[in-house]
Amino acid sequence: MGVVHVPVSGRSYFGASGLGAFRRDGNAEAVKISTRQPAANPLVVVGSRSHANPDLEDRLGSVGPYELVSMGSSLKFCVVAEGEADIYPRLGPTSEWDTAAAQAVVEQAGGQVLELDGKPLSYNAKPEILNPHFMVIGPVDHDWLALLPDGE
Repeated sequence: MGVVHVPVSGRSYFGASGLGAFRRDGNAEAVKISTRQPAANPLVVVGSRSHANPDLEDRLGSVGPYELVSMGSSLKFCVVAEGEADIYPRLGPTSEWDTAAAQAVVEQAGGQVLELDGKPLSYNAKPEILNPHFMVIGPVDHDWLALLPDGE
């Protein structure tokens, strides 16, 4: 189970195994969310305002036409989960506490959070709390790992 709350908008996202993923705006009733299928044309890619990575733009050249939308926090996971974006490639440092709750939301919405070698992003499996580079994937109609290969 994971919960992500956006205080500035009053919006919450939550997902739980066996129940699915949901968005709730303020006191309104929660609505079920799911990833976009198929991907938009042009693709919608979310990225970080505060951790821009020059390598990202080079890698995105292989995906075809795309729109890059910058935003902060784990909200990037949530916009993929609700089908407003297709992919969030993270090629910079994050800690396990930055990603765990949002990963639960994405996975319950039908998406994936994968390390660049294709393994699911995992927790409590290494001595440090830093995550490797990863991708948050909504649509399954692209081979995202081939399009954005690991350049570490």
